[in-house]
Amino acid sequence: MNAPLRALRSGRRALPAALAALLSPPVAAQRRAIILASTTSTEQTGLFGHILPIFTRQAGIVVRVVALGTGQALDVGRRGDADVVLVHDRAAEERFVAEGFGGPRRPVMYNDFVLVGPADDPAGIGGNADIAFALAQIAAARARFVSRGDRSGTHAAELRLWLAAGVDPARGRGTWYREVGQGMGPALNTAAAQNAYLIADRGSWIAFRNRQGMRVLVEGDRRLLNQYGVMLVSPQRHPHVRAADGQRFVDWITSAEGQGAIAGFRIGGEQLFFPNATEPGA
Repeated sequence: MNAPLRALRSGRRALPAALAALLSPPVAAQRRAIILASTTSTEQTGLFGHILPIFTRQAGIVVRVVALGTGQALDVGRRGDADVVLVHDRAAEERFVAEGFGGPRRPVMYNDFVLVGPADDPAGIGGNADIAFALAQIAAARARFVSRGDRSGTHAAELRLWLAAGVDPARGRGTWYREVGQGMGPALNTAAAQNAYLIADRGSWIAFRNRQGMRVLVEGDRRLLNQYGVMLVSPQRHPHVRAADGQRFVDWITSAEGQGAIAGFRIGGEQLFFPNATEPGA
């Protein structure tokens, strides 16, 4: 575990036709399967490609992932178009449970967010460990900043950090602040192409190859913690939810074996996600 992370520790009735076609195999090939609504960061980093075959071999249950921003993934769960959701915006997750759409929420893993930007660092923030101060500096310098702008967990975290900095980034929209309305990969590519700053989850940053001289400029602030949680969609609200198989997945990913599979996922020898299902209050 790197030093900044150590510092942070203390069928489907409403499913759209196109999505249904994508997720539903021919009748002859159908197997036990669940739909997992999750984030682009967990899918695009390759985490699911690593851990889900392990679960399928053991449980005989195929997991079909719908990768969206956290807000959209929770909306999929609200409609009953998924059996399980695994996302990273605790406040939104707790609302999901309080509104009766699923739960209980169980912690799964964490990493952290990092502020990345051009190597020449026009806002002069490099080496500063205070994320709010760094964002205020970017705004004052009117330096280019790329936002996902897609209701994802990363976007929600970014907005909380702007609030902590006392900055309304909407005032810079169309000038120095650009919302791309896309996932982490496209947002990183846009920032690299435009020599801009961006908030990214560390896992996506590690997996990102098109850096073009970008580097991590701010990390280690406790406000950059990035916690993931998992919830079964409520079978009381949506009786068609595959509750038994969905619960099997929730139990597995929070078990010692599932947590070990998460810890074993690495890129270039570097661990991307850190399991903490047994940590109180995570």
